[in-house]
Amino acid sequence: MSSLLGSTRFSFLDRSRTRDGYDGPQALRDTVALARTAETLGYHRFWVSEHHSVPGVAGSAPTVLAAAAAAATATIRIGTGGVMLPNHQPLVVAEQFGVLASLFPGRIDMGLGRSVGFTDGIRRALGRDKGDAQGFAAQLAELLGWMDGSQRVHPQVHAHPAEGLRVPPYVLATGEGAAVAAAAGLPLVVGDLRGRGKLVRAVEEYRCGFRPSAWSTRPYVIVAGTVAVAGTAQEARRLLIPEAWSMAQARTRGSFPPLMPAERIEALTMTEKERGLFEDGLSGHLAGTRETVTAELERAVEETGADEVLVTTSTYDRDALVDSMARLAGIAGLRRQSPGFRRGRADKGP
Repeated sequence: MSSLLGSTRFSFLDRSRTRDGYDGPQALRDTVALARTAETLGYHRFWVSEHHSVPGVAGSAPTVLAAAAAAATATIRIGTGGVMLPNHQPLVVAEQFGVLASLFPGRIDMGLGRSVGFTDGIRRALGRDKGDAQGFAAQLAELLGWMDGSQRVHPQVHAHPAEGLRVPPYVLATGEGAAVAAAAGLPLVVGDLRGRGKLVRAVEEYRCGFRPSAWSTRPYVIVAGTVAVAGTAQEARRLLIPEAWSMAQARTRGSFPPLMPAERIEALTMTEKERGLFEDGLSGHLAGTRETVTAELERAVEETGADEVLVTTSTYDRDALVDSMARLAGIAGLRRQSPGFRRGRADKGP
């Protein structure tokens, strides 16, 4: 373990991807099980995501899923990566996180994004449109006002039980997200690790524009991306195949199919366009043996100055995924927890 990686936090985000032969409810149960695995392996936090009407993704209610993950674990931080704030009323989001933080004190993270539904039909069903994303900074300020009791737009209205609770907020950088996080003085979550130049520019913009706040006195950067570690480079590549094929299908057919076993995908006859998109989906990730991934991670952390790495790997083979997580935990020097350890409060750091 290098000293650089040893001083970097490692966390995991699961998107609750469905798999061929396994339905959406199973995907959600798999997510909760993976939260327990992440805790046992010593990861710092475990986050879940929000997607609406996306074939192949079961996670549509992140605060509900976060509650299930928190109830199934004991000390690992649990949060959202993230709640898409333009889809919701800030008061309701504050109330939901207030409930979570009350039930699981010291363990809840409030990760927030600025995306809206990805089709016109979904946006209409949510009562939103594309323009709502432009109001993200104002929505974020309102939400924080509900949390600390400073909002005055709605006199005599309070976000119980959230008001006065310290639920750490994080901003997911898409589009203008880095600038919004900097202006609000909040930690930044930014990806992906493949587009290193764009990633570094976003981090630099964030650090240059950061204004200390009551929520965070200094910049805090979480870089997100796919990491796959295996005994051989070929085994690590096979971990990437199901998601790469699903992404290729989404770009050619408009929807994410359930993740398929790698061997079935390798046997497919692909069109030239599908093959190009598939190979592109395999490239640039941090994948390989322990030695290869260690070197690539060190370079990524050094280039970005990241405080934390948020792993977002999805694949069909859950056993192989857990093995990859365990190998990465070894690279990072994470401290393994014993199953059944006593419930307690997690640290309150970013």
